[in-house]
This record gives sequence, C-alpha cells and structure tokens, in this order.
Amino acid sequence: MPKDLFCTLGPASLNEQVIPRLAELGATLFRVNLSHTKILDLKKTIGIIQSLTDVPVCLDTEGAQIRTGDFAFGPVELRENSFVEVSINLEPGSANSFNIYPRGIVRELEVGDFVSIDFNSVLAQVVDMHEGGATLRVLNGGKIGGNKAITVARDIAMPALTEKDVTALEIGKLMGVRHFALSFANQSGNVDEIRRRVGVDSYIISKIETLQGLANLEAIAKKSDCLLIDRGDLSRQVALENIPATQKFIIRTAKSLKTPVVVATNLLESMVTTPLPTRAEVNDVYNTLADGADGLVLAAETAIGQFPIRAAKMIATIIRSFERTAVEDRPHKNQEISFLVPPHGGALINRVNRDMTGLSDLPQVTVSMTDLLDCEQVAIGTYSPLTGFMNRETLESVLSSHRLPDGTIWTMPIVLQISESAAKAFSVRDRIALVSESGDIHAVLDVSDMYRPEMQKLAQQWFGTSSSDHPGVARVFGAGPVFVGGNITLTQHIPSQFRHYALTPAETRILFAHKGWTKVAGFHTRNVIHRAHEYLHRKTLRDTKVDGLLISPAIGPKKKGDFHADSILESYQLMFDFGLYPINQVVLGAFSTYSRYSGPREAVFTALCRKNMGCSHFIMGRDHTGVGNYYAPDALPMLMAQIGDLGIEPVIYNAVAYDPVANDYTETANSGTVPISGSDVRRLLENGENVPEWLARDIVVDMLRRKMAAGQPVFQ
Repeated sequence: MPKDLFCTLGPASLNEQVIPRLAELGATLFRVNLSHTKILDLKKTIGIIQSLTDVPVCLDTEGAQIRTGDFAFGPVELRENSFVEVSINLEPGSANSFNIYPRGIVRELEVGDFVSIDFNSVLAQVVDMHEGGATLRVLNGGKIGGNKAITVARDIAMPALTEKDVTALEIGKLMGVRHFALSFANQSGNVDEIRRRVGVDSYIISKIETLQGLANLEAIAKKSDCLLIDRGDLSRQVALENIPATQKFIIRTAKSLKTPVVVATNLLESMVTTPLPTRAEVNDVYNTLADGADGLVLAAETAIGQFPIRAAKMIATIIRSFERTAVEDRPHKNQEISFLVPPHGGALINRVNRDMTGLSDLPQVTVSMTDLLDCEQVAIGTYSPLTGFMNRETLESVLSSHRLPDGTIWTMPIVLQISESAAKAFSVRDRIALVSESGDIHAVLDVSDMYRPEMQKLAQQWFGTSSSDHPGVARVFGAGPVFVGGNITLTQHIPSQFRHYALTPAETRILFAHKGWTKVAGFHTRNVIHRAHEYLHRKTLRDTKVDGLLISPAIGPKKKGDFHADSILESYQLMFDFGLYPINQVVLGAFSTYSRYSGPREAVFTALCRKNMGCSHFIMGRDHTGVGNYYAPDALPMLMAQIGDLGIEPVIYNAVAYDPVANDYTETANSGTVPISGSDVRRLLENGENVPEWLARDIVVDMLRRKMAAGQPVFQ
C-alpha cells in the first residue's frame, strides 16, 4: 500500500508557493495544529489550504494537555533553586508568577508533584498549595514562555477536548473538514466523544502519547480510523531509550487490529535549519517504515523549517526506496536505564501506604520524633535495604561486623526502644501503630522480635564508649530498655516546615537524571555554611569531575547548641540567591534525620544514605559526625579499609584551615594557619564577637545576627 505523508502547516508553509509543492511530493493530509492556531484565525487558515489543494485538512486538537498561559513580555528565565507561583487568578506571566491552562487545573496539583515545562527544559516541584494556587520550587532552571506544554509526573484526570477544541471542531465541520486528530487519547471513550461531535462519517486519528494511552491501546485502536505515534509527547512519560521498542510495539498492535498507524516527531529535525538530514535521521525513517508504519508525519520541518519542500522530498524519496517487508521486534518494559549508582542492596525500598484502614484498632505505642524520622527514612528508601527496625540478630551483626546478616555492609543500628510498660501492650507477631506525642498515627510496625540487649556492651560497640557524657550514649541510655524489631509501613508523612527542600531518594534520582548527571557528590552537614564547606564543595567539583553536588543538611532534632535547621537551610539558600554556586551544579535537599554522633560508623551510614539518593561520591571529613575526642583521627580510614567497597566513593579531606599569608584555604595545618569549624562560628555569634569574612560570608553572618536580634531560633 502507498505510504501516507502528513505535513503540518505553519508560517513556513501556509502559502501558495509551498502547499501545492507539498501536494505534488505526495502529501496525503495537511495538519493544522490547534495548539498553535488561534480560533480567530482558523477559518482563514482552512480557507487558504482548501483554495490551493484537494488534499484533505486535518484539525489536530489541543486535547488533555496542561499548558502555560500568556507571558506579558515574552519568555522568561526561571532560575533554579528559586520559587515561582502558579496562580489561579489571571496573571501577566513573569518569572515570579504565571497561569496554567485549562483554568482551574492548578487545583489538581498536589504537594510533591514534579512538574516539567516545555519538554523537560524546566523541572519544578510543588511545595505548597494555597488559596491562590500553588508554589513551585524550581529544581532545574531554564527558559519558559506562553503555551508551552506541562507534564505532571502522575495521571491527572482531564477532559479529552478543551473548550477551544469544541469550537474549532464546529468550525471545521461547517467548512467541510472530515479529518480530525485527537491529542492525548487515553481511553476509547475519548474517541467516542470526538466522533459524536464531528459525525460518524469523520476520520479520527487517535494520537498515542501517554502511558494511559498505551495501557488502553487496543480499545483505542478498535474505535479509531488511524493511530498516530507522537514520539515527542510520549517521551515525557516513556524513557527516551525505550521509545524505539515502544514504537515497534504500538505498530505491531495496530497492524494486528488492521488499524493504520503513522509516526511523528523528529523525523528530519535537522532539516528545520539545514538542507540535508543526518544519516541517523534517514536510518530512523527507513526503520520506522520497516517496522510497519503506514505513514509519516512532518511537524516542525514543514511548519517552521527553512526547507519545507526539501524535507517533504526527502521523505518521499525514502518512501520510494523502501521495498522491504515489515521487520518484527520484541518490545521491552518501560524500565529506564540509569547510569546512576544503584541503591544499596540493589533496590530502593518503598514502604509508604497511606490507604491503610483499621489503624485505630491497633495497639498504639507513643514514640519519639527521632523514631518517627527513622520510620520515614526507612519507608522512602533512604535506609535501603532496611525495611524496618532491627531484630536482635541484625543488631548484633551490625555491631560486631558492620554488616547485615546477609553480608551487606551496614554500620548504623536502626532500633526502636520502648519502656517495659509499653511493651506489655502487645506481643511478637502483633501489628502495632506508632504514634507521635501529639497522638497522630504515622506508621505501623509488624513486630517480629522483642529483646533486651546488655546496654553497656551495646554502647561500647556502637559508640566506642559507654560514658553518658557522649550524647549518643546518653540518648540510647535515656530510651527504653526493650528493643522492638520488625517491618514498618509509613501511613502518614511527618509534618515539616522545611518541606520546600525535602527530596526523597526516588526524587533525587529523578532530578539527577533530568539534569543529565551520572556522577554526583553528596555532602552532609549540621552547620550553616562556612568557608571550609565552600572550599570542600569547590575542590570536590573540580577534582572528582562529578557532574553535580547534592548538599543535604540534617534537619531533624539536634543537641543543644547546634544550629537550628532553619538557619542552616537559609544560609545555603543565600548562596543560591547571590549566585555563589555554579549554575546547574548544586542541589539543596534537606535530609530529615538526626545525628547519632557515632563518628566513623555514622560517616559510612550517611554515605550509604547518599548512595541511595543516587550519589556516586560522598564528602567525608576526618572527624565526620564525631563529637569531642571520642574518635581517633585515623578511625575513619581504618574502618573504611576494614569493611571494603561501599559502592560509593568516599572523598576524605583533612581539616580545613585558613592561611592568612596566602589569603587562601588549605588542608595542611601549621603554626601560621587558623583552623575553621562551625563551632567557631557559633561561639563568636553567641559571644557577640565579630565573625571574620574569611571564616563565614558576611551575608550568612548578617542573616544569623538579624535572626538573633528578632528573637528567632538560631541555635538549639
């Protein structure tokens, strides 16, 4: 059968010179994209085409697509790590606020949603929903403008046709148009709806460009006159490397149902600006025909390209040279190939279930905020491969060998301690609800073990001391004597005033992939940023050749005197606001955990947490998460040598000092250098003394002093 050639018309081709030539070269359908055609211009556009050719006109609907509204002064640049409002009210779009359409769709967004704008050039996350709309945090910056497609990383129910589509269909019917393309065909009912509006004698082309459309492919194909594979929009939801196999699968399905199928997007993209295609493009077109496609669709090539006629001629030439039969291929699952380090243990744990019922009937145990934070981090995969609180066997294995019973490296006990009285309320194999001090159920625990370790021995193995002067030992001794092990399921996330910065391991991996990062260094801190941190960040980016840096401060409960989480995050936000970090190389993501102050054990533990977040490297100080003089300077290297490969490369630095003679920073301390630490910043602030610029930036110090003057918390 002859192959179809659909040509999209636009500024480059909607004229008497080009349309007839395209028809001569074999165009079988002229497509009018309603997403880029104003209703007021539609009658004129259809009239021009019909006056120049007998080739049918096809109206391509906007469909169930979220788009940006108008921008008052053209495209704007959204800066990463900034915040922008999506307003429910009509706004002149700017870098601070804009609208999305359909009107009211902003109400369907939820906190945590990832939002991609204009083929993933901008990635943002919804961090707040309010009466006026939504607040987005820009995680990957870029330029956006009006009428740009928006993708939300989950299904949002939308009508198959917009109000503009309905009006356009009526205009098309009155002008004799009988070909219609249904954008974002998600189910067979969408096809029924458009056919009811345009008549049973119409020719309906259903565009497959979503995972939902793929899931309902056969039902859609049976109701349609033709399928169109839009590889561009489909690649928003299907991993780019899986598009070829998905294309083959759709074509095979359509052929088995005897439904024609055509393929669109990026066929000869280079010919938008150059007179010849690439060899890869020619190969792609040829193989698309070999797959069994009944036709091809030119979009930008003929709508806005510099060589619309030559592009159509090239397609016609390839079609004529095609003489082979269809080539079958096997599809594979839409499992994205990632070059990020795999999660620790091989898989990212997900134990979040907010739909659980009957929780109020379970025995309830009130636990501390630190216990709930551990529940949350287990559930979202930060502690992978852990699935709950450790039983006796696991705890003893971790304490004695720094490994889980199956041999996987793990250094940090993750345990739940309760009182003797609380332990009387349930037994092994019971399911219990873990409740906050305010009475809210946040998790359930399937109890597999209850045991009472010898506390002095446990402390000595865990912290290297049993002295209650050690804050980690004091915390363990102050908790209950009964240890409860078992799998946990998180039923409700812990409220946090810092949710704007919170990123789960799954989310950091999405973000890194979006940025094109494959090598990422993680940085853990419980202090505001000071010059030593800056030195480590710059040196790591320069020396390790990583693509980017993940700064994830611990924002959970801290010991007295530590910096408040709000101060820490604000200090880093100032760095972004003042442009002091390189563009597209640093991400700030709060880590809702707390310090155990267990030195080398904790250094390895925090490294494994960053491995689960997708980091390939982890910055460690010689006294990483230590306290006092409990850990020897060589304790961390000795532990690393003992346990072997972590699957994440440690980047270990000596203490950083300032050299006043060279006005620079060094890891080689001597009598002429001045050590730098967060403790020094705290001490000087508390004493009302000057904090020199070489120790911490003035913008950070000024922010902290203003907070102190206003009575806002700066220290715990």
